[in-house]
Amino acid sequence: MTLDMLVLQLLTGLSRAAVLFIVAAGLSLVFGALRIVNVAHGSFYMLGAFLAVTVAAFVGGPIGFVAAIIAVPLLVALIGAIVERVALRSLYDKEHLLQLLATFALLLVFHDLVRGIWGERPHRLTAPDLLRGPVDLFGIIFPRYNLFLIGAAIVLAVGLWALMTRTGFGRDIRAAVSDPEMLGMVGVNVPRLFTLVFALGAGLGALGGILASPRSTVLLGMDVEMIIQAFAVVIIGGLGSLVGTAVGALLVGITFAFGVLFVPQAAMAMVFLVMVAVLVFRPYGLFGIPER
Repeated sequence: MTLDMLVLQLLTGLSRAAVLFIVAAGLSLVFGALRIVNVAHGSFYMLGAFLAVTVAAFVGGPIGFVAAIIAVPLLVALIGAIVERVALRSLYDKEHLLQLLATFALLLVFHDLVRGIWGERPHRLTAPDLLRGPVDLFGIIFPRYNLFLIGAAIVLAVGLWALMTRTGFGRDIRAAVSDPEMLGMVGVNVPRLFTLVFALGAGLGALGGILASPRSTVLLGMDVEMIIQAFAVVIIGGLGSLVGTAVGALLVGITFAFGVLFVPQAAMAMVFLVMVAVLVFRPYGLFGIPER
């Protein structure tokens, strides 16, 4: 075991954490503002990946990947807004069990929809030549695309932080987390705000699906696999906390990477052991706030 191998695993864990953060940030934002545990969030991840394959093939060339990154999250955000208005708006004041059942039903609906449109055959999304191949980082050979993922997650994290702390929209979201009734009394259209937040969360889920696709296969079932990991991230970090989501993604990504190195048969189990340890000492997560 050399230092280079450890650094390489650390970078691999960071690239995995980057995708987890992008997806889980949307899940955490939705829960923080709407208080809905959205199991169907993984469906937006899968839908983003499949739509990106179609858009990239239609546009063609290196621009196809860029077009998919721009167009698909917007399209999935629109789909998310429709889902929120039609299926979820009436569940805000219901118990979490009903919300879980409703969003699980949506996950099944989206699964069959994707299977009906794209079939059960696996698909591939290829990154542009500029992002392919290895790069030399002080003697460590690392995939260029993984480095791009880390950079993209950092840029997105800074953008979300600025959105939440430097804009009126972010102020309204934070106020909705604390007291949505009072927010409505001061003239804010709370239902419209909830729709926008849900659309933003759906778009982030789709963006994560697009960015993850060049590293793996686009296929049915990727929604369930991702939502399990995303829930682990937000449970560790604290539901509704953007900082907690970032910390949770880092812990999950790095734990899995070193788990693969040392105990490959139990790498995912190591992740859930970390989650259990956090739940034992802080049931509401590292940066979460206890439910009132």
